[in-house]
Amino acid sequence: MTLYFRKKVLLARIESVYGTDAAPSGAANAILASEISIRPMEGSDLDRGHDTPYLGANATIPVDVHAVISFRVELAGSGTAGTAPAWGPVLRACGVAETVTALTDVVYNPISGSFESATIYLNIDGTLYALLGARGDCNLTVNASGIPQLEFTMTGLWVKPVATALPSPDYSAFLKPLAGTKANTPTFTIDGDPYVLRNFQLGFGNDVQGRFLIGEEEIVIVDRSDMIEMQIKAVPLATLDPFALARDQTTVPVQLVHGTAAGNIATLDVPEALMQRPTGITEAQGIKEWPLRMVPLPGAGNDQWTLTLT
Repeated sequence: MTLYFRKKVLLARIESVYGTDAAPSGAANAILASEISIRPMEGSDLDRGHDTPYLGANATIPVDVHAVISFRVELAGSGTAGTAPAWGPVLRACGVAETVTALTDVVYNPISGSFESATIYLNIDGTLYALLGARGDCNLTVNASGIPQLEFTMTGLWVKPVATALPSPDYSAFLKPLAGTKANTPTFTIDGDPYVLRNFQLGFGNDVQGRFLIGEEEIVIVDRSDMIEMQIKAVPLATLDPFALARDQTTVPVQLVHGTAAGNIATLDVPEALMQRPTGITEAQGIKEWPLRMVPLPGAGNDQWTLTLT
């Protein structure tokens, strides 16, 4: 029997009890994703280290067994302001709070405790790979002439793969994405002034670790180190001086708005972004461009960035 790698269904659902299977379904919890890859049995192999009167390998015991899955989801809203997108559960499992105001907006922001977890199912042509208690990391990417993406890497407790028929996924909650263009991405500002953007990435920088102890096994987020990386068209230093901003440790707000139609507008706000030392200058099509790195700093806490869908 031939098994096809292309035939995949990805499901995700928030757990009500950590590590307890939330049983996501194709009808309610399908995730429309691309570039899905899985490492289904990560961990270590303990060498039993026997001394014997003959040469040869020792037997091993697998320990700290877990699974890691990565995939990309298109950054698009639900189509209705105040309705959470279908990819919301995965983002919530990356140490992010979701606040829904009916008919108005959905706001995501980082948190520092009480992290949610998700059950993730990946079925590859009849084989089900399940991750329980999954938590992870995310990069939000918006590039010119590209599809804005949420790039996830999720780590979960291991479950033995089993043979299960492919579910029937319902992808109707996923809108068609908009490419990053002048028309579709109307706002990109640093300190309130517009700049020409080639690429942009907000990395959550979550430190995700497995704790495999007697009496407790859990995937935990132990720290976060948010980072913005971008490449913009260079301007006169009188307009923007990244060298002076880095020298003076000056923070400035950054805003990126993608989408123009109600229900499919994503606004990323970084109130206090600290410029890091510019480490290079580049060009594209003979035009000078700046690769820049900025650190989103918390103000009161858990407010270093917000992603608002309207």
